[in-house]
Amino acid sequence: MFAYDPVLQAAAQKQPQSVAEVLQTMAAIDTACVDGDGLKWFNWLYRRVTQAVEARIAAGGFADSAWLAELDVQFARLYFGALASALRGQTCAGCWQALFERRNQAAITRIQFALAGINAHINHDLPQAIDATCEITKTTPQHNDQRYNDYTTLNATLDRIIDTAKQELRVRLLGDALPAASRLEDTLAAWSVSAAREAAWRNAEIFWNLRPVPALTANLMNTLDGLTTLTSKTLLVPVPGWTGPPH
Repeated sequence: MFAYDPVLQAAAQKQPQSVAEVLQTMAAIDTACVDGDGLKWFNWLYRRVTQAVEARIAAGGFADSAWLAELDVQFARLYFGALASALRGQTCAGCWQALFERRNQAAITRIQFALAGINAHINHDLPQAIDATCEITKTTPQHNDQRYNDYTTLNATLDRIIDTAKQELRVRLLGDALPAASRLEDTLAAWSVSAAREAAWRNAEIFWNLRPVPALTANLMNTLDGLTTLTSKTLLVPVPGWTGPPH
């Protein structure tokens, strides 16, 4: 889709081992992408979120910082893996494909791409990342333990970052202004990162307990992808009034 896609593929296929390496890959993606690439704006927002997590870990702001750091790495690997698969022409989850196949649609706004990516990553990937982290750390996903409390303390920070992004990225992909009145505001207002993260934790608990039944787990994951794909496509409906790129 873009001439630099091989550069993105090379960056995305790496397996980060730390939060610092996650940020290095995000920086490489940001550097490669032009402003007219919708991927750039999801990556931009996710990079900001990851920087906030890294700063809090460094400050000792969690009861179990090692667990949160591992979650950050496992979570990012799923985004990078989906991107690498798509760029190789392989199948990836439908919620990610919805974003990747629209990366160059200039009538869509930057914030739509950013939130569609966050939607795919939290609703589809985060339950998997939580369970993978628990496997590695020999813990269990459960409500109201110290890891869940650490996890939820991030919600206020993430809400602030996303609220700021809703203002900074509220322009079309190529940077031109939106119409004075738009249904985009209603779409954005209906999406909550805190609610999505709570649902992701609950889904992680369900998948964790269904591990002895792989077929049922796979069926539920397909259902989750279908619902998440529908939300991503809704978030990516072009805003009316597009008249072409700025001259």
